[in-house]
Amino acid sequence: MLFFIAKSKCQRIIVCLLLIYFGYLLFKKYGQNLLVSVAFLAIFFLFAFKNSQINEVSLNEDTVVKVYPDQVKISDDWMSATGRVGKTSILISGKIAAEQKRLLASGKTVQINHLNGEVSQILPATNLGEVDYRKYYAEKRITQKIEFKNCQMQPVSFGFKEKLHHLRFNLQQYFSQMPPLLSFFTSELLLAENPSSDKTIMNNYRDLGIIHLLSISGLHVGIYTLVISTILYLLKFTDRQVFFVCVLFLFIGIFLSAGQAGFVRASLTYLLEEIFSLRKWKITGFDLLGLTCLIHLLFLPRLFMSSGAILSYILAFGLQLTQDKQGLMQSFLMNLLLTPFLLFFFFQVNVLTIIFNSLAIPYFNFVVMPASFLNLVIFKLNPSLSLKIELLLKSTEEIIGKISQTKLGLIVFGKINWWECLITVLIAIVLIAYLSKKNAKRKWKLSLAAGLMATYGMGFCLIHFPLEGQVTFIDVGQGDSILITTPFPRKVYLIDTGGKLNFSGKKITPQVNRITLPLLKAQGINQIDGLFVSHQDADHVGDVGPLLEQIKVKKLYMAKGLLNNPSFCKRIAGKTSQTKLVELLAGMQIKEPKINFQVVYPFKPGEGKNEDSLSLTFEVAHKRWLFTGDLGQDGEKEIAANYPLKVDYFKLGHHGSKTSSNPDFLKAISPSMVFISAGRNNRFGHPHQETLSTLRSLRIPWASTQDCGMISWYYGFKKPHFERFVMEKME
Repeated sequence: MLFFIAKSKCQRIIVCLLLIYFGYLLFKKYGQNLLVSVAFLAIFFLFAFKNSQINEVSLNEDTVVKVYPDQVKISDDWMSATGRVGKTSILISGKIAAEQKRLLASGKTVQINHLNGEVSQILPATNLGEVDYRKYYAEKRITQKIEFKNCQMQPVSFGFKEKLHHLRFNLQQYFSQMPPLLSFFTSELLLAENPSSDKTIMNNYRDLGIIHLLSISGLHVGIYTLVISTILYLLKFTDRQVFFVCVLFLFIGIFLSAGQAGFVRASLTYLLEEIFSLRKWKITGFDLLGLTCLIHLLFLPRLFMSSGAILSYILAFGLQLTQDKQGLMQSFLMNLLLTPFLLFFFFQVNVLTIIFNSLAIPYFNFVVMPASFLNLVIFKLNPSLSLKIELLLKSTEEIIGKISQTKLGLIVFGKINWWECLITVLIAIVLIAYLSKKNAKRKWKLSLAAGLMATYGMGFCLIHFPLEGQVTFIDVGQGDSILITTPFPRKVYLIDTGGKLNFSGKKITPQVNRITLPLLKAQGINQIDGLFVSHQDADHVGDVGPLLEQIKVKKLYMAKGLLNNPSFCKRIAGKTSQTKLVELLAGMQIKEPKINFQVVYPFKPGEGKNEDSLSLTFEVAHKRWLFTGDLGQDGEKEIAANYPLKVDYFKLGHHGSKTSSNPDFLKAISPSMVFISAGRNNRFGHPHQETLSTLRSLRIPWASTQDCGMISWYYGFKKPHFERFVMEKME
């Protein structure tokens, strides 16, 4: 399975060493049954390899996609769903007619055919820190997507599987009618999904380090089986009968939670443990967990491409490793084990997690879970009582939200490398093992603890006190956002934020939340020294408001006149109390440590339109850069007439539009390379062929975020060099 993740030779060598070590452990423990063990492993790997194969789908007139109602999401007239073509799962999306929308809303399974569209591979992450949906869906054995322009739909007659999905659909609809918090918790606890696009609660819990409470896991399986067993024992059921009823409920739970990794792991562990107990076979906790993992991998070989699955099994392993400890000491040791993975996947850690957990677990076990399950029964019978329960939860969640907003105990550490994660995990495991030994020497314990702290300290210093600076074109799709940092002492600047126009009027998750902020966190950045906004367009400053709300910005720079623009003022209203606003005109300079920004446009105040775009130039490592926003050719001529610039690197104006990047201007500034920031398959056709033809005729090479994803230029400790985040041709 690790070969699905391993990319470099070094990673594959480590995987091989781990396999050799695993084989050694098997031989040492089960040497007397070596032949049986080898045969079992051979069968396991063959079966797992067979299950890892994913058939590719091609679109033709005979292609039929089956879609279950609980796997469909509809926003206005746009449908997105997970479908099945034969035995292959695939994502499908497209605009639907009103009649088709009514059919899907009825909760029936449908067959979609006569598709007019195209099949493509699911795109990987294109920025550092961004969620990699290619890996996320690969774990679910989905690698392709269909986007259709039109299609036909027919309902499918109800079979057993269709009835099960219809039941889950009905539960989704039932939960959606509940008050918001009860709907959220019930959906998370039973269906392992968030019914709303609002991530506020998730973010609050994540910042406090208690996000695991929202995942269906061993804790919930233990509570379910305990409650069911207690009731059945009171009704005089036998052990076997109780076991079979619990297994039935757990299988239903697995289906309802769509195979959530933590729930499957805990259910398999319960199943195996009870079988061994009923058969009076002995098995250690570690062997039970290992057997659970092998069976899980047998059916989902790509399981550990999911961070949730990794954290679930690490948590279970940690519980076994610290079973002789109690209370706060066990929580502390568990956090030692989990921290490397939290830094690798989420780039931050809360040092007060132990305290927050000790307070949150009773609240969750004795308030949230009982309230959610009680509401399942009473919501239809007594909605007013549900509203009272909602008010109780709301008051508590507001307190949690206020604590989360203080960022108390939260450290934005940054993303550690895979080898740093491996080293810290191994040291933590050895340290925990030594702490459990009564006769272990104190000096070894202290040495391991010091080694662990030194590893973290070294990683923190490398991230927060970098020897290199960068100029990075963030891939924000159809828009602009450029990150500029200097070597230690690091200063951070951003030119534009990107953003999207929202025509629906509905609340949507800002792009900055899923792209820019994770990128900054991955680099350990928790404040911006200077934010430059070029003009009013949403694809440049649409996310300025959400960015100002979530990260400290010392200074906000803009062209003079933009503060008179009502649209822009509305974006920043009430969000700049701790930010200094600075208006700029051509000829002004922003002198900062290790970098000096020169303003070359506009020459007079404007309204924040394209022709008023703030244009900047600066020089680092003997290389001059120029950024002109969406400035048109007339503005470029003014710059050329007033500033005889020669630049090394230039971001093409207006995403490579033919309205910018005049040939004479390009000749005048004579760049050695230019960059294009534009969305894939954007409706404007950027970059225009006229612009690309101009670049070819002038023999100026270019790089585009459409093909490369995030593009970074590093300078400082090493020789200046470019890196592109995506190493394959983007579709």
